[in-house]
Amino acid sequence: MKWIDTYQIAEALVDTHPDIDPKTVRFTQLREWVMALPGFEDDPARCGEKILEAIQMAWIEEAE
Repeated sequence: MKWIDTYQIAEALVDTHPDIDPKTVRFTQLREWVMALPGFEDDPARCGEKILEAIQMAWIEEAE
């Protein structure tokens, strides 16, 4: 997975953190959790606020 795979990342986050409300997660924590996902292989420097926001929005959609 890469940073741009927002929906795939969101699905993995739902599976990995099922009891977490994605609306309450800080971007710093979200970034760490994404980088810790199995199969995630991208440069941490390529991640910015827009990418994290897109991942969080996709996660919110998946969680509902």
